[in-house]
Amino acid sequence: MQPWSDDSEIFRHRRAAPIRGWHRWALMTLIFLGLQSVVVFALWWFQPRHINQPVLFALLSLATWYGVFRIIVGWYNAFHIEHPPYIEPPEGMSVAIFITSSPGEPYEMFVRTLEAARQIRYPHQTYLLDDTRDPRFAELAAEKGAVHLEIVGVPGAKAGKINEALRRTDEDFILVLDPDHIPFPEFLDRVLGQFENPEVGFVQVSQAYHNPGESFVARAAAEQTFAFYGPIMQGMHGTGTTVAIGANCTFRREALESIGGHGIGLAEDLVTSIRLHAAGWKSVYVPEIVSRGLVPADLSSFAKQQLKWSRGVHEVLFREYPRLFTRLTPHQRISYLMIGSYYFVGVTSLIYFTIPLLYLWLGQNPAAMLIMDYLRHAVPVGLFGLLIYRFVHEWLCDPARERGWHWRGTLLKIGLWNIHLHGLVLALARVDVPYIPTEKRRRTGRFLVMARVPLTVIALSAATIVWTIYSRLYLLPEAEVRITTEVTFGMMAFLTANVIMMSGRLYAAWQDRTLVRSES
Repeated sequence: MQPWSDDSEIFRHRRAAPIRGWHRWALMTLIFLGLQSVVVFALWWFQPRHINQPVLFALLSLATWYGVFRIIVGWYNAFHIEHPPYIEPPEGMSVAIFITSSPGEPYEMFVRTLEAARQIRYPHQTYLLDDTRDPRFAELAAEKGAVHLEIVGVPGAKAGKINEALRRTDEDFILVLDPDHIPFPEFLDRVLGQFENPEVGFVQVSQAYHNPGESFVARAAAEQTFAFYGPIMQGMHGTGTTVAIGANCTFRREALESIGGHGIGLAEDLVTSIRLHAAGWKSVYVPEIVSRGLVPADLSSFAKQQLKWSRGVHEVLFREYPRLFTRLTPHQRISYLMIGSYYFVGVTSLIYFTIPLLYLWLGQNPAAMLIMDYLRHAVPVGLFGLLIYRFVHEWLCDPARERGWHWRGTLLKIGLWNIHLHGLVLALARVDVPYIPTEKRRRTGRFLVMARVPLTVIALSAATIVWTIYSRLYLLPEAEVRITTEVTFGMMAFLTANVIMMSGRLYAAWQDRTLVRSES
């Protein structure tokens, strides 16, 4: 595996591997076998004799089949993986690059990004959309050949600045870059040709990072994106459902103006793309790395980013999705449902944490099923899920660095379950969360503040296991112990799994406490 610290190697253009005929046949075979395992599991699971406590069984079914639903949607997406052909861009296209700056963002970061933007080969004009009120930013823009647009006090944070800049500029195509993303010289050459089709409203490229080696959190945060910017988005391109991401997306001005400008919200990129799709514009995903940025490198910054995204994505699911549902294609309906329900993992994790506790403390058992029967039917689904997940890694954009089981990303995703749940509650209650740019520096964290949730889950699970062993050895009648042995051990196994799932967040909190605070 290649290191992340090799600057001469990491800032190099890459493109996902081509799709060959045998790939498709092998993938179709795996998906067919996987679907068979799902059908067998479903026929077994939904038997009336398995229902013990109806409400708890319904909750357990919700958590279980939410996971299976996401596996199936992943297979459906993999089945449609496609790559757009490279199209040479014509000369003379009118292109603007928008880079936003906000108070508190490090000045040094803009020096590198603006210099990299200047070195993009295709003729363009870079604009710095600035509300820092720091005179150094205007001087820097002039030095790097960019136009400084002071945009202060407009509503809508980053999206508001973009909309204001649209009013002050006239280029036909707009590349939105985040200030921490360093573009490569060939960026526009790899993108602009896709606009030859006048129906294309925006073109998204892969989003990649140069700092995953900085910490456990940075590596985990990056791992959560590898598959999305690899095979998942390539499948979405195949179904015409590519979504715009906050950075590295190039828009046709006419498309943005047709929907009243860039969407505003905590998930402004998703709002924009769903509105463009609903308006009939097509999208393209170019599976190429033509820039690299930063992922959050400390737990507190990552948690704040995840809360913002969870709140914003749920807002799209609850407001934009129903409003635009009839104007989306069937593929787009499935795609936006898949994205909009990503953060339901907060709810399902809570269910998985709670059910073993309810049984071992109160005797409430949701299902009348033997643990070995459960494993015999569920394990094949999980195995096919993992097998297909690894198979489609063939189309990661940087497989030498990105291939793997991505266990850090999984641990941190589940470890932050309460953050995702919080975002859902805020969206349902329509409580706003301020839009704050994700922290660009790695900072120290207070261990007990960031670790109290995993410590609570671990302490509760450990106490329950100890109490269960004690009560079965000394308090329960032998006949009851014999009858309940299998289900008791099954529930204790789930509690042990819950402890393991909390270990990633706990380790991240422990690692953050030893960092040296970096200030501007």
